[in-house]
Amino acid sequence: MSLDALRDRLPSYAKDLSLNLSSLASETLLTDQQKWGAFVASAHAVGTGPVIAEVEAAAREAGLTDAAFEAAKAAAAIMGMNNVYYRALHLLKNEEYRTLPARLRMNVLANPGVDKVDFELWSLAVSAINGCGMCLDAHEHELKSRGVPNTAIQAALRIGAVVNAVSRVIASESALVAA
Repeated sequence: MSLDALRDRLPSYAKDLSLNLSSLASETLLTDQQKWGAFVASAHAVGTGPVIAEVEAAAREAGLTDAAFEAAKAAAAIMGMNNVYYRALHLLKNEEYRTLPARLRMNVLANPGVDKVDFELWSLAVSAINGCGMCLDAHEHELKSRGVPNTAIQAALRIGAVVNAVSRVIASESALVAA
């Protein structure tokens, strides 16, 4: 599995991340599409090249379809915009901004090209990485309304957290080498 190559790149101080990456690759609370889509969306949300490459290779090896790849990357893209916008609305003291229409295109939310639950899980993982409480609440609410158990929601959050941490370690170690 390509995640082994990624794990091998992690320094000894990140052993917990390596172990978490391995256990999440074997996660059974999510379908394979949900799990690998969460990995792909999270890797694209952070944007560390070597992590994206290894995660995508692992996801392809696991059988993630082209449609799911496209949707996972779309989740990272749309949440990259929405998380900034809605986090700003939440942080602004002037509540008037919350009453204004967003006037941002978000068509992919209505038709993501995969099961809506899968897309919502991926959007939740990316929203956790990007730190948007409003979006986290909205996606969690949507998932709960569709009968998704807390343990599955937590699994997507765990994937986002670990991929984020692994990406940051790989990026910081690469920066040291380049310096």
